[in-house]
Amino acid sequence: MTRGGLPKRQRLLGLWLLLSGISLLGGAIFAAWLDAKLAPTGVTRIALWLGSFSGGATIFLAGLLLERMLFTPLRHLQVQLARLVANPDARDEHPPEGWLKGLGPDLRRVRESWRSDRSRLTTAHADGARSAARIRQELETLLQVLETPLLLCDHHRRLMLFNQAAEDFFEGNTGLGLGKRLEALLPVASLQQVLGQLPNDGSPRELLAPCDDRWLKVILRRVPGSDGETLLTFSDATASWSSEMGVRAELAAMLTPLRQHTASLTSAADALIQLRDQNDVSTSALRQRFERVIHEEGITLGDNVAKIGQLLDDMQHQGERLTPMWSNDFWQALDERLDPEHRLITPVGMPAWFKGDAPALIALFDSLVKHLNTQLPDSGFEGEICLGNKRVYLDLIWRGKAIPEHELAEWRQQPLNSLPLTPSVADVMRQHASDIWSLADDDGVHSRLRLPLPAMERVGAPRETAPPRPEFHDFGIADLPPPDEALASRTLRSLEIVAFDTETTGLELRRGDTVISLGACRVVNARLLASEAFDQKVDPQRPIPPASTAIHGLTDADVLGAPPLDIVLTRFRDYVGEAVLLAHNAAFDLLAISHKGVAFDIPVIDTLLISRALDEALDGHDLDSLAQRYDLAFPPGTRHTALGDARVTAELWLALLPRLEARGVDTLEQLLALQVNAFDRQDASA
Repeated sequence: MTRGGLPKRQRLLGLWLLLSGISLLGGAIFAAWLDAKLAPTGVTRIALWLGSFSGGATIFLAGLLLERMLFTPLRHLQVQLARLVANPDARDEHPPEGWLKGLGPDLRRVRESWRSDRSRLTTAHADGARSAARIRQELETLLQVLETPLLLCDHHRRLMLFNQAAEDFFEGNTGLGLGKRLEALLPVASLQQVLGQLPNDGSPRELLAPCDDRWLKVILRRVPGSDGETLLTFSDATASWSSEMGVRAELAAMLTPLRQHTASLTSAADALIQLRDQNDVSTSALRQRFERVIHEEGITLGDNVAKIGQLLDDMQHQGERLTPMWSNDFWQALDERLDPEHRLITPVGMPAWFKGDAPALIALFDSLVKHLNTQLPDSGFEGEICLGNKRVYLDLIWRGKAIPEHELAEWRQQPLNSLPLTPSVADVMRQHASDIWSLADDDGVHSRLRLPLPAMERVGAPRETAPPRPEFHDFGIADLPPPDEALASRTLRSLEIVAFDTETTGLELRRGDTVISLGACRVVNARLLASEAFDQKVDPQRPIPPASTAIHGLTDADVLGAPPLDIVLTRFRDYVGEAVLLAHNAAFDLLAISHKGVAFDIPVIDTLLISRALDEALDGHDLDSLAQRYDLAFPPGTRHTALGDARVTAELWLALLPRLEARGVDTLEQLLALQVNAFDRQDASA
């Protein structure tokens, strides 16, 4: 496509100047020889010299004319056609000029007709799909607000859909993403077996699968009438499973020895009773033996009873309804229950996590405040959480005296009518293996009600609610080729591609410069997924030079506390999965991440080499020039960041894609051959 096409401008200029110089020099030599041979004078001599230089001058002027009137307009036309193919709605910056100026109306007519056809096609598509879009929007809204985590995968086990609840449920798991294989999210062998045996009528099958430190209850069902698509819903079965296989199992195991000890104790006591009236020497030794048995069995029974008490306490701590709660969220929910119109509770101190049954605790405190309305103020409280040993103390503080114990004892018997089965306050506290009491503070001004609750190892505030993903499903994934199909023969549009870019401490990667930021985004089904991004700072373990900071804006403080490169690369490799890598000037970025303990033995597409292969005659193949050439739009301030440049590279790839297809480059194998060809030519000309 480029060989035999328009030559590079530098080559044409060189050839033109060379021919002009040779002609002028030859003309000068020829004129000098004639002048010496013929010795003309006057007008004849002037005509001889002008005639000798006429050839070189003609070549020079003809070249100048061709460059201005033909070659430059041809290059501009090439840019305009490339932009029109990549982006039909792009600006028209280079109308035909020079000798091609006459093509202006024709090109304008072609462009307007193309755009008109596209507009009519878009309008027809929008009209025809309006009803479907409305239904889809309602379905998307329903799925996004659904609190049950769910996934939908195609018959190749590639994820086609997941909702917000699933994103929260698998927070931090890099295996969750459109187009990724289910095995990357749940690497469980039994899952593949269950998937292969699912009935087609939609009957559910259940599976208990480990995931990190949890046990997940997975319900799978084949979508009836689909092409082997499977719907999966999840719930955390850790608490119930731990209870059934942990505390409850231990309690059941203790029952048999407990019965044995009880029987031994009863037999020894009965025998001792029968010997109470016999005082001879032989029965004295026997009585001592029975007494020793009773003593030993009593101690054993006491130990077992204490262990049972501990197991029951553990069972309360592992109660299925006791879920992690952030104290600030609890105070807010309680405040809304007590006084929906005004702020009644002011949280103080450091917030923390604890375990509790939120609806039951809110109903409990609501009952407490209403029952003790004569002792408690109605002007406001402070809510504080204090850390203890394996427990936290939920304190409700007010200005005044402590509550008498007899008032609390009376309140403990109150039923909580807002809860199912109307449990009493004592039942809810028993559920939490807790009690409540009131005490006066040391300042002599304030008092508090204190409720101990199970603590949690979790730290840090809960993650802020993320806005809904712009893309959380892509049903076109089901039409992609099987993932085990030879990658080389896959069409370019069916490739799963991860575009990535790095920011480094400098350009001398072989002399110690290293990565400080790694960003990537995913292209699936020839669509750039806006929310499928990887953006990670890296601790370079060396200072960042000011010259580098001037380019990417990252300082030592920005990467302070970030993970080292080996950890980031491991996460990035998980993010890439089975995708093909894409980068602009990939050699630099590959050098930055290679030989760091993580293998990236996957094909790499380089937009720099592709651009050179497509437009060898044009200058400017850096990312900024290509973004301008193809009229790529990106938000201000996003360039020269790893993720920002990765997204521009992905957009550039999508712009180059139709040009590649127009030239018959349809598969990955053909594209890689084109890259190699472009690299060889560039290497040879370097």
